[in-house]
Amino acid sequence: MKTSEEYQEEIKREIAESSIVLFAKGTKDGPRCGFSAQVIKILNSYQQDFSVINLLEDFSKKEELKKFSNWPTIPQLYVNQKFIGGCDIVSELHEAHELAEILSANT
Repeated sequence: MKTSEEYQEEIKREIAESSIVLFAKGTKDGPRCGFSAQVIKILNSYQQDFSVINLLEDFSKKEELKKFSNWPTIPQLYVNQKFIGGCDIVSELHEAHELAEILSANT
């Protein structure tokens, strides 16, 4: 069993390894909740590579992510190691054409 500190380090490493990271319920090809599916669909529309971390594989990690981000819900999107938000915020940014700008800063 991992400690809280080990989970926090693992989350930091995952966010650093990919410029666009989505912590979700399920996988890119098989989302397991509607909110995760919606964010994956939005991200796919930008045709940029992104990583999906399936939190259904580890309940403790899901809880640690909520502490890490101080955000209560899943999915959670990070771009360039910055927390962007959950499904509602990502959807709003997408509809306002602001998500494209955030993702285009992905270098």
